[in-house]
Amino acid sequence: MRAHRGGSCPDLRAPTGPILAVLLVLWPSPGWAASDASAPALERNKAVAMRVFNEILNQGHFAVADEIYSPDFVNHGLHHDASLQEDQAAARAEVKAFPDLRVTVDLVVAEADFVTVMWTFRGTHTAFGYGLPPTGVPVELRGMTIWRVVDGKLHDEWTSFNMLSAFLQVVRHLKWFLSGLLLAVAAVVWLVARRLTKRVAAS
Repeated sequence: MRAHRGGSCPDLRAPTGPILAVLLVLWPSPGWAASDASAPALERNKAVAMRVFNEILNQGHFAVADEIYSPDFVNHGLHHDASLQEDQAAARAEVKAFPDLRVTVDLVVAEADFVTVMWTFRGTHTAFGYGLPPTGVPVELRGMTIWRVVDGKLHDEWTSFNMLSAFLQVVRHLKWFLSGLLLAVAAVVWLVARRLTKRVAAS
Protein backbone atom coordinates (compact mmCIF):
# COMPACT_ATOMS: atom_id res chain seq x y z
CA MET A 1 0.00 0.00 0.00
CA ARG A 2 1.28 3.42 -0.88
CA ALA A 3 2.17 5.86 1.86
CA HIS A 4 -0.02 8.97 2.07
CA ARG A 5 1.52 12.33 2.07
CA GLY A 6 2.42 13.61 5.47
CA GLY A 7 2.67 10.21 7.06
CA SER A 8 2.24 6.53 6.63
CA CYS A 9 -0.94 4.47 6.81
CA PRO A 10 -0.83 1.35 9.01
CA ASP A 11 -0.55 -1.87 7.11
CA LEU A 12 -4.04 -3.43 7.36
CA ARG A 13 -2.59 -6.68 6.10
CA ALA A 14 -0.84 -7.26 9.49
CA PRO A 15 -1.59 -10.70 10.85
CA THR A 16 -4.51 -10.42 13.31
CA GLY A 17 -5.40 -14.14 13.48
CA PRO A 18 -3.14 -15.02 16.42
CA ILE A 19 -4.34 -11.97 18.37
CA LEU A 20 -7.99 -12.89 17.87
CA ALA A 21 -7.29 -16.46 18.90
CA VAL A 22 -5.72 -15.28 22.17
CA LEU A 23 -8.64 -12.93 22.86
CA LEU A 24 -11.17 -15.71 22.29
CA VAL A 25 -9.36 -17.97 24.74
CA LEU A 26 -8.95 -15.34 27.45
CA TRP A 27 -12.33 -13.62 27.08
CA PRO A 28 -14.87 -15.37 29.41
CA SER A 29 -17.79 -16.99 27.67
CA PRO A 30 -21.20 -16.01 29.16
CA GLY A 31 -22.30 -19.64 29.09
CA TRP A 32 -19.22 -20.86 30.92
CA ALA A 33 -19.53 -18.07 33.49
CA ALA A 34 -23.15 -18.95 34.21
CA SER A 35 -22.25 -22.61 34.57
CA ASP A 36 -19.42 -21.83 36.99
CA ALA A 37 -21.65 -19.53 39.01
CA SER A 38 -24.41 -22.14 39.35
CA ALA A 39 -22.11 -25.01 40.33
CA PRO A 40 -21.90 -24.08 44.06
CA ALA A 41 -25.69 -23.73 44.24
CA LEU A 42 -26.18 -27.17 42.69
CA GLU A 43 -23.75 -28.72 45.17
CA ARG A 44 -25.60 -27.06 48.06
CA ASN A 45 -28.89 -28.47 46.79
CA LYS A 46 -27.36 -31.94 46.59
CA ALA A 47 -26.03 -31.62 50.14
CA VAL A 48 -29.49 -30.71 51.45
CA ALA A 49 -31.01 -33.76 49.73
CA MET A 50 -28.31 -36.06 51.13
CA ARG A 51 -29.24 -35.05 54.70
CA VAL A 52 -32.62 -36.75 54.25
CA PHE A 53 -30.91 -40.11 53.75
CA ASN A 54 -27.81 -39.74 55.92
CA GLU A 55 -29.33 -38.05 58.95
CA ILE A 56 -33.09 -38.61 59.00
CA LEU A 57 -33.58 -42.10 57.55
CA ASN A 58 -30.24 -43.75 58.35
CA GLN A 59 -29.67 -42.15 61.76
CA GLY A 60 -33.19 -41.28 62.89
CA HIS A 61 -32.42 -37.62 63.57
CA PHE A 62 -35.89 -36.32 62.78
CA ALA A 63 -35.20 -32.85 64.19
CA VAL A 64 -33.10 -32.23 61.07
CA ALA A 65 -36.37 -31.88 59.14
CA ASP A 66 -36.88 -28.44 60.73
CA GLU A 67 -33.60 -27.31 59.17
CA ILE A 68 -33.90 -28.65 55.64
CA TYR A 69 -37.64 -28.65 54.83
CA SER A 70 -39.71 -25.61 53.97
CA PRO A 71 -42.72 -25.10 56.30
CA ASP A 72 -45.06 -25.31 53.29
CA PHE A 73 -43.36 -28.43 51.89
CA VAL A 74 -45.58 -30.74 49.80
CA ASN A 75 -44.93 -34.38 48.89
CA HIS A 76 -46.81 -34.83 45.61
CA GLY A 77 -48.21 -38.36 45.56
CA LEU A 78 -50.09 -39.97 42.71
CA HIS A 79 -53.47 -39.68 44.47
CA HIS A 80 -52.67 -37.65 47.58
CA ASP A 81 -50.43 -34.70 48.44
CA ALA A 82 -48.79 -35.07 51.84
CA SER A 83 -47.85 -32.22 54.13
CA LEU A 84 -44.54 -32.03 55.97
CA GLN A 85 -46.17 -33.54 59.07
CA GLU A 86 -47.59 -36.47 57.09
CA ASP A 87 -44.30 -36.99 55.26
CA GLN A 88 -42.27 -37.12 58.45
CA ALA A 89 -44.82 -39.38 60.15
CA ALA A 90 -44.31 -41.85 57.30
CA ALA A 91 -40.53 -41.58 57.69
CA ARG A 92 -40.82 -42.29 61.42
CA ALA A 93 -43.01 -45.32 60.69
CA GLU A 94 -40.42 -46.70 58.25
CA VAL A 95 -37.57 -46.30 60.72
CA LYS A 96 -39.69 -47.94 63.44
CA ALA A 97 -40.68 -50.89 61.24
CA PHE A 98 -37.06 -51.32 60.01
CA PRO A 99 -34.73 -50.43 62.92
CA ASP A 100 -31.65 -51.45 60.91
CA LEU A 101 -32.77 -49.41 57.91
CA ARG A 102 -30.08 -48.20 55.52
CA VAL A 103 -30.85 -46.17 52.42
CA THR A 104 -27.91 -45.92 50.03
CA VAL A 105 -27.71 -43.29 47.31
CA ASP A 106 -26.93 -44.78 43.90
CA LEU A 107 -27.10 -41.66 41.73
CA VAL A 108 -27.58 -37.90 42.23
CA VAL A 109 -28.32 -35.39 39.47
CA ALA A 110 -28.94 -31.69 40.04
CA GLU A 111 -30.21 -29.14 37.54
CA ALA A 112 -31.63 -25.67 38.20
CA ASP A 113 -33.77 -25.97 41.38
CA PHE A 114 -34.20 -29.75 41.14
CA VAL A 115 -32.27 -32.66 42.67
CA THR A 116 -32.96 -36.22 41.51
CA VAL A 117 -31.79 -39.16 43.60
CA MET A 118 -31.90 -42.88 42.81
CA TRP A 119 -31.73 -44.82 46.07
CA THR A 120 -31.85 -48.37 47.45
CA PHE A 121 -33.79 -49.26 50.62
CA ARG A 122 -32.56 -52.15 52.78
CA GLY A 123 -33.91 -53.16 56.17
CA THR A 124 -35.34 -55.97 58.30
CA HIS A 125 -39.05 -55.91 59.09
CA THR A 126 -38.96 -56.34 62.89
CA ALA A 127 -41.87 -54.09 63.91
CA PHE A 128 -45.39 -53.43 62.66
CA GLY A 129 -45.34 -52.07 59.14
CA TYR A 130 -46.76 -52.58 55.65
CA GLY A 131 -49.99 -53.63 57.33
CA LEU A 132 -48.31 -56.70 58.86
CA PRO A 133 -47.02 -57.58 62.32
CA PRO A 134 -43.23 -58.05 62.74
CA THR A 135 -41.99 -60.77 60.40
CA GLY A 136 -38.17 -60.57 60.61
CA VAL A 137 -38.05 -60.48 56.82
CA PRO A 138 -35.24 -58.53 55.04
CA VAL A 139 -36.64 -56.13 52.45
CA GLU A 140 -34.76 -54.50 49.57
CA LEU A 141 -36.19 -52.14 46.97
CA ARG A 142 -35.10 -49.33 44.68
CA GLY A 143 -36.81 -46.00 44.18
CA MET A 144 -36.35 -42.48 42.88
CA THR A 145 -37.03 -39.09 44.45
CA ILE A 146 -37.10 -35.63 42.87
CA TRP A 147 -36.92 -32.57 45.09
CA ARG A 148 -37.37 -28.90 44.27
CA VAL A 149 -35.15 -26.74 46.42
CA VAL A 150 -36.21 -23.16 47.17
CA ASP A 151 -34.00 -20.82 49.21
CA GLY A 152 -31.89 -23.74 50.36
CA LYS A 153 -34.81 -25.84 51.65
CA LEU A 154 -36.79 -28.76 50.26
CA HIS A 155 -40.07 -27.34 49.00
CA ASP A 156 -41.56 -30.09 46.80
CA GLU A 157 -41.06 -33.83 46.45
CA TRP A 158 -42.02 -36.54 43.97
CA THR A 159 -41.11 -40.11 44.97
CA SER A 160 -41.74 -43.35 43.09
CA PHE A 161 -41.05 -46.96 44.15
CA ASN A 162 -42.72 -50.35 43.88
CA MET A 163 -44.63 -50.85 47.14
CA LEU A 164 -46.02 -54.15 45.88
CA SER A 165 -42.49 -55.51 45.54
CA ALA A 166 -41.79 -54.85 49.23
CA PHE A 167 -45.08 -56.45 50.28
CA LEU A 168 -44.42 -59.54 48.14
CA GLN A 169 -40.95 -59.96 49.63
CA VAL A 170 -42.53 -60.15 53.07
CA VAL A 171 -45.28 -62.54 51.98
CA ARG A 172 -42.83 -64.77 50.05
CA HIS A 173 -40.73 -65.31 53.15
CA LEU A 174 -43.87 -66.16 55.14
CA LYS A 175 -45.28 -68.67 52.68
CA TRP A 176 -44.26 -71.73 54.75
CA PHE A 177 -45.65 -70.16 57.91
CA LEU A 178 -48.89 -69.29 56.13
CA SER A 179 -49.09 -72.78 54.62
CA GLY A 180 -48.64 -74.36 58.05
CA LEU A 181 -51.24 -72.05 59.55
CA LEU A 182 -53.70 -72.98 56.80
CA LEU A 183 -53.11 -76.70 57.43
CA ALA A 184 -53.63 -76.21 61.17
CA VAL A 185 -56.92 -74.40 60.58
CA ALA A 186 -58.03 -77.14 58.16
CA ALA A 187 -57.19 -79.82 60.76
CA VAL A 188 -59.19 -78.02 63.46
CA VAL A 189 -62.18 -77.69 61.15
CA TRP A 190 -61.97 -81.40 60.26
CA LEU A 191 -61.84 -82.45 63.93
CA VAL A 192 -64.80 -80.25 64.86
CA ALA A 193 -66.82 -81.58 61.93
CA ARG A 194 -65.97 -85.18 62.86
CA ARG A 195 -67.09 -84.73 66.47
CA LEU A 196 -70.32 -83.13 65.36
CA THR A 197 -70.94 -86.03 62.98
CA LYS A 198 -70.42 -88.59 65.81
CA ARG A 199 -72.83 -86.75 68.10
CA VAL A 200 -75.49 -86.68 65.42
CA ALA A 201 -74.99 -90.38 64.76
CA ALA A 202 -75.16 -91.23 68.49
CA SER A 203 -78.41 -89.36 68.95
